[in-house]
Amino acid sequence: MSRNRMALFVLIACVLGALPYGAGAQTLKIAAVVPDGTGWMREMRNSAKEIATRTEGRVRFKFYPGGVMGNDKNVLRKIRIGQLHGGAMTASGLTAIYRDAVIYNLPFIFWSYAEVDYVRKHMDPLIIDALRERGFISFGLVEAGFSYFMSRQPIRTVDDLRKRKVWVPDDEEVGRTVFKALDVFPVPLPLTDVLTALQTGLVDTVPNSPVGHITFQWHRRVKYFTDIPLIYLYGSLVIQRRAFERLRSEDQAVVHEVLAVASGRIDRRNREANHRARMALRRQGIVFVEPADEDLQKWKNVIADSVGGLSRKGIFSAGILTTLQGHLDDYRRIALKSK
Repeated sequence: MSRNRMALFVLIACVLGALPYGAGAQTLKIAAVVPDGTGWMREMRNSAKEIATRTEGRVRFKFYPGGVMGNDKNVLRKIRIGQLHGGAMTASGLTAIYRDAVIYNLPFIFWSYAEVDYVRKHMDPLIIDALRERGFISFGLVEAGFSYFMSRQPIRTVDDLRKRKVWVPDDEEVGRTVFKALDVFPVPLPLTDVLTALQTGLVDTVPNSPVGHITFQWHRRVKYFTDIPLIYLYGSLVIQRRAFERLRSEDQAVVHEVLAVASGRIDRRNREANHRARMALRRQGIVFVEPADEDLQKWKNVIADSVGGLSRKGIFSAGILTTLQGHLDDYRRIALKSK
């Protein structure tokens, strides 16, 4: 090989070595438990097209919807070994990254959507920053709505619940702990197995948002809707920070802008969708059950005791609960004065 050719190869190698690691095209592989064709997937696919256009094809997305990559735990494992780059995580998955992300999921912690909005305004940035510090970029927290029991038999009291075969996500310690406090022994299963479990009778009671009940077709296997908002459900699209930062800086800005706007739209639309879903369930003959005030208070008393136990077990920090409770107290004082 001539000296001139050798010098050329060395020059090319030096130039390539000086380029950012992600200077070429990157395909980000994203898992989602939601089925294809849902509003979330349509929004994500539209966002992916916009990102591909604005980055001139340097950033593309490949989605794996419908839970084909498994539950949040499986998705996180696949992210860490490089098989995936991110996922649409439920709060359970986010909690596996940052334990205090569970704080919005505590039962009966919120009394209304107005309280949710006030607290989220103050605490969403805290959760997003904590996820980033632990290696994941969130593009905004997304509301899934309040969770309600739907069942084959009416549930008005805690005693009614104790007679039911209740599903709980297999990776959700909060749910299992709360049910234990209620002397309920739930059936832990992956989300993707719930419909089959309803069909076979393995479970007869399932908690989810109104939209969730319809999206996963659970409402076709039950008859009653217990009108007690159990917990506030939310999630977030997250991408591994290491994979995200391989992109060019200008491409990172585009991805963050587009996905943040999309997450905000989904967040707002989901509340409207849950309102419409409630009406749709009524039209389809689902019977709404409203427990008496004294029964509702019994639910709250038992569950309030279990929340303290969760903190003592280290499932979340005492500090995060104090922070949330402080914001709730502030809101409730403001609301009381305005009456």
